[in-house]
Amino acid sequence: MTHLGASWDATAVGEIDPEDYYDFQVTRPVVEVAGGRTRRLTWPTTRLAVASPAGLGRDVVLVHGIEPNMRWRAFTAELVDAFRRLGADLVILLGALLADSPHTRPVPVTVAASDEALAGALRTGQVDYQGPAGIVGVLQDACARAGLPAVSLWAAVPHYVAQPPSPKATLALLRGVEDLLDAPLPLGDLPDEARAWERGVDELAQQDSEVADYVRALEEAKDAADLPEASGDAIAREFERYLRRRGEQGGR
Repeated sequence: MTHLGASWDATAVGEIDPEDYYDFQVTRPVVEVAGGRTRRLTWPTTRLAVASPAGLGRDVVLVHGIEPNMRWRAFTAELVDAFRRLGADLVILLGALLADSPHTRPVPVTVAASDEALAGALRTGQVDYQGPAGIVGVLQDACARAGLPAVSLWAAVPHYVAQPPSPKATLALLRGVEDLLDAPLPLGDLPDEARAWERGVDELAQQDSEVADYVRALEEAKDAADLPEASGDAIAREFERYLRRRGEQGGR
């Protein structure tokens, strides 16, 4: 969200009052001190901004925030009301989870739609999950109950390099959004940062033989699982991305 907001020069349009939703002893405000003076105190909250990206053919509302500590139903109700007032016709939710995924392979992105019709229109695959939900899942459910189409994208980050940021995961999520919107997004330096991140993890893994062996085992398992798809939908999606970017460059 930070990357897209900067790339599209988004304009802030509002934020949720954090007083009712955050435990400030758990999610503390951040203070900025420079030259011995307190410059800024930033409270944890969720902020909304609007952008009108050139070539996208639609306005975009960017929502960036921190999972609340309490009153999730009231929190999501506020957001859904804001989406309605801003005229949103599709909500795309982005998240990440830790998984047994090797850092040397493309970051898997799981897509889940709020209903079968939307899943068919967006050509999303089958997703099966039963377990605890975070605020992304709760917000998707609130959107569906309000009749607002919603789809969530989850990037699987290698659990052995869980410390953010993970530019490779960010890049995977943005490419997933490209597929949903059928339009190219500004990637900026993310491809270079993703390659540098992967090289850095390679160097760390090589310093520990047990970690290196574990990564190789994950690679073998991933390659075996992805082999049937390698010549089908995955190649088609990558080719579609190539054509979109080629079309964008040709129109400049």
